[in-house]
Amino acid sequence: MFKLVVGLGNPGSKYDGTRHNIGFEVVDRLASGGPGAKFSRKFEGQIAEVEIDFRRVLLLKPETFMNLSGRSVVPALRFYKLDPADLLVICDDLNLPLGKLRIRKGGSDGGQKGLRDISAQLGTEEYARLRVGIGERGPIDAADFVLGRFRPAERPVVEDSLIVATQAVAVWIAQGTDAAMNRFNGPIK
Repeated sequence: MFKLVVGLGNPGSKYDGTRHNIGFEVVDRLASGGPGAKFSRKFEGQIAEVEIDFRRVLLLKPETFMNLSGRSVVPALRFYKLDPADLLVICDDLNLPLGKLRIRKGGSDGGQKGLRDISAQLGTEEYARLRVGIGERGPIDAADFVLGRFRPAERPVVEDSLIVATQAVAVWIAQGTDAAMNRFNGPIK
């Protein structure tokens, strides 16, 4: 039985390295962690099968643009006959300090439009999500902020958070959401 780990972002080189694409970055790190992970185009996205902690995992990067992520995620879940309990969605969160992680079993989208679309298409908010803090925007427009790139001074914190996020995904896969929450929802280390 698979688990499906989805990293949210926007397709195209124009969006590479933007705050909104942190989900893609986590998935890319997971894909590079083992042998032979090759992405192929399916479900309006890029999907790869990998092994994480001796378990079969599907990694998905929707290419529908953030606001339509459900168009990619839901068909993948149905094709592999997975339940929402087998789904973890990784996304940016501008309400969390830079580098902070927050894992939840479900709940509201908190204004994250990718999560909103997935919940609407799935018909439930009861699936795990891993939010990665991208920093507080200050007076800048939210859309401009999330589509902007990290400043050079922020990049070391981002790199550390990517490492910790991959560890959090591995714990979620092997031990479940509660264990991941207990271990990774604390203060930034």
